[in-house]
Amino acid sequence: MSSVHILCSCTSQGSSIGYRYPHDRINKKRYSIRVEGGSGIVLPNSEEGRKRLRVLVAGGGIGGLVLALAAKKRGYEVKVFEKDLSAVRGEGRHRGPIQLLSSALAVLEAIDRSVAGQIMEAGCVTGNRTNGLADGLSGEWFSVFDLLTPASRKGLPVTLVICRMTLQDILVKAVGSNILRNKSKVVDFIQEPSKVRVILENGDHHDGDILIGADGIWSEVRSKLFGWQEAKYSGFTCYSGLTNYMPPYIDTIGYRVFLGLNQYFVASDVGHGKMQWYAFHGEPPSSDPFPEGKKKRLLDLFGNWCNEVIALISETPEHMILQRDIYDRDMINTWGIGRVTLLGDAAHPMQPNLGQGGCMAIEDCYQLILELDKVTKHGSDESEVISALRRYEKKRIPRVTVLHTASRMASKVLVNYRPYIDLKFWPLSKVANMQIKHPGIHVAQAFFKFTFPQFVTWMIAGHGYLSLLFSYTNLAEFLLNPLSPMFCLFKPRILILVSFTGCGEDKHATC
Repeated sequence: MSSVHILCSCTSQGSSIGYRYPHDRINKKRYSIRVEGGSGIVLPNSEEGRKRLRVLVAGGGIGGLVLALAAKKRGYEVKVFEKDLSAVRGEGRHRGPIQLLSSALAVLEAIDRSVAGQIMEAGCVTGNRTNGLADGLSGEWFSVFDLLTPASRKGLPVTLVICRMTLQDILVKAVGSNILRNKSKVVDFIQEPSKVRVILENGDHHDGDILIGADGIWSEVRSKLFGWQEAKYSGFTCYSGLTNYMPPYIDTIGYRVFLGLNQYFVASDVGHGKMQWYAFHGEPPSSDPFPEGKKKRLLDLFGNWCNEVIALISETPEHMILQRDIYDRDMINTWGIGRVTLLGDAAHPMQPNLGQGGCMAIEDCYQLILELDKVTKHGSDESEVISALRRYEKKRIPRVTVLHTASRMASKVLVNYRPYIDLKFWPLSKVANMQIKHPGIHVAQAFFKFTFPQFVTWMIAGHGYLSLLFSYTNLAEFLLNPLSPMFCLFKPRILILVSFTGCGEDKHATC
């Protein structure tokens, strides 16, 4: 296991402390992480006896770049086609920082320990502090998440957040300009018995052994594989802001989700003396802009919420508040055909409620490289390369389906939060503003306290066991299939079952 040093951000040079994720909670100050040495999960780089697989990647976002880095480290011939890197960076500003859970960080370490170290050092660790759900009106905790203990027990890095543009820049430099082709949009592909050819918008074409569609929720590769399908509007628009305002609890709380009816608010420390927040509100897509500005709109929506929420909105300059509508797509039973497959948002775009979109893309990359590595290091025939793509899909779909479903359900649960008794039609309507708590809130809190820690543990650190379990259980696959009528009936129970199942210690388990 790697040896990790914690550098305290409160000092100029940082005091180096040997740290291997003890079980007790660490100092409540903020830290950056530097990884040194240790053995990786991916085998040592070597091209001896290995087929030089030609990998074509459509999309230069986080998923496409991580895959390119992993393929490069394995000695494959890689080409990444991105229509506009500046647009990806612009999207990064709109979408804000990305959360990297322990499982994703462990995968990055396995792929390239040096690059993982740069990412961890540039990020802001939030998993070492209190995180969870809070009441939007009072600010009181509803449920807290322990992100440190599961990582500690498995020797994994601690959850952090990092600016998307910073993460992308690190990956772009690691991949190299000789691999990444900007201003190169993939618009079509042709599969032949021994190769796949991608066709670019400018008419150029390139041949490879496989094509990986990592071109996001509006994926051209996906539409060519399965036909064009409209993305689903979640029912929510997201206002995001970045502010220099630092709340007094910053050293003890990493992020907090404030709950309300038909709206919720997320606030997270992102390091460098800044706070990032997201305000989700149920409204039609592409609503007309408000002449008085987004800040005034948000203060009207959240004006009676707790002081922390109001302060974060008030202290954010108008030009730093952005808006985007939230979309996802239904899960599909297969991600590819022949020599072509998908990963990340191209395969399974999900709502941001669990912060899992980027993490799932990174896990996809690792599983795909593992499967390709099995067939290329011994010079296997062409059919086995195609089989490797199907194995990758089969192993990833169950875990991703659970989290995709949980993300959708979370949005419904979060915005139907009703902790107070509604008195407006009662004789006591004159005291309706007294905020009398509903007795059912205690039942809900007990349920979360009993079940959610197991789900969080599996989500951030224990994916192997469930991936194996669901990959070989037809009944579970049927129940987790969003196209199945049983799924709609039993999905709440399925997620409860998942949380009870936890994360077994299977030595053969992989991403």
